[in-house]
Amino acid sequence: MAMTAEGGETVTDPTVEREVHGLRAVIDRDLCVGFGDCIEEAPEAFDLDEDGVAVFTTPEHASRKRFLEACASCPVDAIMVWEGGVEIVP
Repeated sequence: MAMTAEGGETVTDPTVEREVHGLRAVIDRDLCVGFGDCIEEAPEAFDLDEDGVAVFTTPEHASRKRFLEACASCPVDAIMVWEGGVEIVP
């Protein structure tokens, strides 16, 4: 899937990455099927875009615990989280 990055260039990387609460979180857009479990757990942190795929909104507004629970709730493991270089979700 192509996305438009800052500056208007096209990016084909299917991942979306954010630094949240000292954690590195990545959504694999190729794996996400839009069930929305992450949104149910932390609606302030996630939403579905126009393609029905999860994206980060304001994840820093969720507590660290709630954010991690939302990431872990993905039934297809499309959200991965690392702490200090160690994958902790899934």
